[in-house]
Amino acid sequence: MKSPSVFKALEDFQQVRDHLDPSLFVLALLTSLGAAFIASALYRRFYERRGTGSQVHRAFPLLAISITTLFIAVQLSIPLSLGLLGALSIIRFRTPIKEPEEVGFIMLVIASSVSAATFNFVFMGLLLAIAIVALLLIQLARRVTQHRRDGLLVLQLPDADAAAAWPKIQDCLKQHLRKTAMESSSSRDGVTHLQITFTGLKTSAPELQNALRAAAPIQNANVFLDRPGGLR
Repeated sequence: MKSPSVFKALEDFQQVRDHLDPSLFVLALLTSLGAAFIASALYRRFYERRGTGSQVHRAFPLLAISITTLFIAVQLSIPLSLGLLGALSIIRFRTPIKEPEEVGFIMLVIASSVSAATFNFVFMGLLLAIAIVALLLIQLARRVTQHRRDGLLVLQLPDADAAAAWPKIQDCLKQHLRKTAMESSSSRDGVTHLQITFTGLKTSAPELQNALRAAAPIQNANVFLDRPGGLR
């Protein structure tokens, strides 16, 4: 003879089967999957080139459909939802979030998946539209902010050649950089050290270094980027 708890479990699963419309379930999954691809495209467009990123966007599609399925199951049965939460409590994420923006994209995927699971497709559309506008505004703000810099250029050359080489260095910088500013100049042990901030690298860093060495007797030319891969 079956115990009352077994009958209760069977009733819960019967309730899930009765209330679950396969067509609506598939629609919710496809919608959340589409939203995940949009979030992935936004991540690639705005943040993929960052040197410290973890390429978290590769997990967005599976993350979206998994979250959608979980929240649909939670809505259909309270006992089942408690079991799901207990199962999820054993999961541990050991990969650190390397960029703060990744948290925002993960939350975007979660929010769109929950909207799909609750069939609030209008909310999902508004969320994605406002997210796109927000990212465009952030990008625009970066471009119009003049005091921001892209990196630092550190040059070393002999003291005897520094004065004569400086005009040639300036001409070379104008060809390869949009905007430069002298940060500091120091001399030690017969070597002049120049620190120059720059914005807008028109070529690659190795090309800039080779051009500087060809234009002046530079011993060392080091390029330090504030935001690797994110040059304006």
